[in-house]
Amino acid sequence: MFVRIFNAYFSTRTLLLMVFEAFGIAMAFTVSCFVWLGQDADLFLNYEGGLAKIALITCVFVLCMYYLDLYDSLVLTNRREIVIRLMLVAGFSTLLMAILYSRYPNARLGLKTFTLGVVFVFPFVLFWRELFFWLSRSKRLVERAILLGEGPLADELVELIKNRPEFGLDLVGCVSAFPAQLEGNARYLGTPDRLPDLVRKQGVHRVIVTMPDRRGKLPVQELLSIKSQYARVQDGTELYEAMSGKLPVASLRLSWLLFSPGFHVSQKLLLYKRLVSLAFALMLLILASPVMLLVALAIRLDSPGPIIFRQKRVGKLGTIFTLYKFRSMFNVCEAGDNHRPAMANDDRVTRVGRWLRRTRLDELPQLYNILRGDMYFVGPRPFVPSQEEELAKAIPFYSQRWSVKPGATGWAQVNRGYNATVEDNIEKLAYDLFYIKNMSVTLDLFILFKTIKILILSRGGR
Repeated sequence: MFVRIFNAYFSTRTLLLMVFEAFGIAMAFTVSCFVWLGQDADLFLNYEGGLAKIALITCVFVLCMYYLDLYDSLVLTNRREIVIRLMLVAGFSTLLMAILYSRYPNARLGLKTFTLGVVFVFPFVLFWRELFFWLSRSKRLVERAILLGEGPLADELVELIKNRPEFGLDLVGCVSAFPAQLEGNARYLGTPDRLPDLVRKQGVHRVIVTMPDRRGKLPVQELLSIKSQYARVQDGTELYEAMSGKLPVASLRLSWLLFSPGFHVSQKLLLYKRLVSLAFALMLLILASPVMLLVALAIRLDSPGPIIFRQKRVGKLGTIFTLYKFRSMFNVCEAGDNHRPAMANDDRVTRVGRWLRRTRLDELPQLYNILRGDMYFVGPRPFVPSQEEELAKAIPFYSQRWSVKPGATGWAQVNRGYNATVEDNIEKLAYDLFYIKNMSVTLDLFILFKTIKILILSRGGR
């Protein structure tokens, strides 16, 4: 159903789709070689580097497909979006290959072969997509599941399972002693004492436990019998984490946070994060210094006020540090630590500031914060003290964000947009807790990879 890579969870079906589509793209260009070269294609592919050239093109195509969200759950089963985005992929991939070919002429595949290969990509990829649609709809190739319990976690899982068909779960219904508390769209099947019969008669493969209060109410003997004879028994929080990439803040239990794997950071990992952050910050400061000078000049010419904006933010263990950014708002509106968060089309943003926020260039001075050790490259986003205090009072477990150093980018930043309301920050915390629980070298690298995608597409800024 899902597999764990880079300490994050991915749908097994989606990963298989990516692999088979990569194979299809490679086949499209291989067939193109045989069309144009005939019998000489075998010589070209095996002895003249043809296979390596096709592998390079395949990697570029798959990368563009990922960056254009062709593996996103909202696009996976939308035929119209797939066709439109495939056309964009063909255009961007051709442009990238042209740039590569101009720099490395020996990597060229040949204009005719490349052009026909691009044409062949469409039927090859669309074939695998149609097969994916069929697999997603087939009742024989899904796991039938029952929810045991009610409450916020059950309601959220009902929606997740319904909206994420790529995970291959078919929700039969819910079993609960309190049916009036079920707010989701799942069918009510009966009380927990009927669970073994329901599992057997409905052909259920997975029982997902979502009971908010389990002390003395969990049907332990029935679940043990089901686990040993019929189906897998899984904690709902575990499944929610895997399917959504976040933790269910509204239904988290202190005991689960205490005894679940994760939430422990080794000294080796902290040393790695510090060294990597230091190296990247130094490298980027050197590379970005001409851009930073131009940005500083643009800010000075655009509006009155300082070039650098300084603000108190909350760091590890609640310590306060000064964060540095390029000023993107009129200075009179930014004075103090209690200014309101930026909204869409905020009239406080300057002309240059709007562009800086969209491209994230206003964040470049934070490289100095990383050099000083206030922040890592990857971690929960820091906020002003007054805002943090309010959110800590309003949201359970919010102070857990302060257990690690903040970051210039993070799991919450690459998975959702800007945060302005308490509801936004509850979801942000859900992603931050997932990161803190699963923090690792590979997850940091994956976040940086996704950050590049967001920067290229200019998403999420205000």
